[in-house]
Amino acid sequence: MTELKLLALDSEDLDIVSAHVQDAVVRVGDMGFAKADRRFVMLMNRYAWEAGDTRGRGERRRAGLHFDFVNAAHAQGFDLKAKDGVLELLAVRFLPGEEPGGEVLLTFAGGGTVRLEVECLEARLRDLGGVWAAKAQPRHDID
Repeated sequence: MTELKLLALDSEDLDIVSAHVQDAVVRVGDMGFAKADRRFVMLMNRYAWEAGDTRGRGERRRAGLHFDFVNAAHAQGFDLKAKDGVLELLAVRFLPGEEPGGEVLLTFAGGGTVRLEVECLEARLRDLGGVWAAKAQPRHDID
């Protein structure tokens, strides 16, 4: 399977990116905001939903997601100092504000969030080469 490379310039594009990163596992130390570059970057082990699940497990891929034109980044619901802490990414959404800007909301299991104030939406997701069998396929209880 070829490596995934996606660009999101609007909320519909970001919905597609969100579907591909749902259930990604992220170390707290593998995300950060480069204020001078106005870029937020996050490395992750994403569950490759598009690869299919032939053995009841599927696969994970190392990937990077970054947002440009970021004016500010705010985290809540987890300890930024716990660099080895692990989060499970549930969704990425764009909340429009004054056009073309708004906020990007990264939602993690357990209530953690990262909120990015963006001048405009520009996000890139790219697989970085590492591929391995997942221990299990992610499942969600729906109340």
